Formats: sequence, C-alpha cells, structure tokens
Amino acid sequence: MNSQEAANHLREDVDVEGLSALVVDAAYHLHMGLGPGLLESVYECVLARRLEKCGLVVERQKLVTFEYDGMSFDDGLRVDLLVNGSLVVEVKSVEKIVPVHAKQVLTYLRLLHLPLGLLVNFGSSTFKEGCRRIVNGPQSFVSSRLRVNQDFSRIDDEGQGLARRHEGHEERKSGA
Repeated sequence: MNSQEAANHLREDVDVEGLSALVVDAAYHLHMGLGPGLLESVYECVLARRLEKCGLVVERQKLVTFEYDGMSFDDGLRVDLLVNGSLVVEVKSVEKIVPVHAKQVLTYLRLLHLPLGLLVNFGSSTFKEGCRRIVNGPQSFVSSRLRVNQDFSRIDDEGQGLARRHEGHEERKSGA
C-alpha cells in the first residue's frame, strides 16, 4: 500500500474533525513539553513524528502546485504538514500570529480543495492563543460587519477606548 492509499484508508476511518482533534492534542503536548522559543523546523519535525506514531500519514513540506491563466506554478508554495491528505497544518514559531498567516493557510486549503486547516504557533506563551482553526468556506475572506471577536480594548485616535464607543453605540440603538 503506497502513502496515498494509506491516507485514503485512514481518511475513511477518521473524519477531518477527529483528525484535527488528534493534531491539536499532539501539538498541545508538544507545546507543553518543549515550550516556546525553538525554531519552526524543530516543532514541525517533532509534531510530524508524533502524528506518525499515532498511525497518521504525514507529508512534510508538501509542494502545492497550481495553474492560473495558462501559467503553471510548480514550486512556489509548501504546506508545512499535510496529514492524511486531508488536513493542512501550518507551523509557526513567532511572537504573535498576524492575519497573513491565516490567509496563507486559507490559500493552501483553497488550492488543495480541503475544508479545514490548523495554524499552530509554538512561539506564543500559551497554546490557546497560538492555535487557530481555519475553515475553507464561502465566507472565508468576507470581513465581519459585526464587532464579534474583535479587540475593543484598543485606544482610538481621540484617546477613547473602542469598547466605550461601542457601548455608547449600543445604548443609542436601544433608545437608552
């Protein structure tokens, strides 16, 4: 059985949600064991090894090839880890995740036609702030008009906290 057949066999046994749970668990234990501060390549190597020990098929630095407008791009993009051929795992070791990191994962998901990816930052002080699920769906690039999951604790140009402005807006809407 080649690696693709093995990945297809395992894909039938473990859905992508179950697979992501296994990866998150392994990454959590790795973050607890090694802590932040090592090179990305170290975390990638150790995480791949742990997942393989769980019986998963892991491809490291998987080339993502694609064509656009008659041009072929054969070596421009690499996924850190592709687990069972169905889950993208992008490993980072930076102080803070920035939006371009999530867009990178979403690009991989779209090009590979996969539904879910994980962005795991081993450089964050806690695992919770360093692990993100990225979903490939029709609303992936649409910015929310709602102020959900946004940081209102920042200070705006006038020195007012955005949270206070938001609360005032809510009071005006409700007629208070």
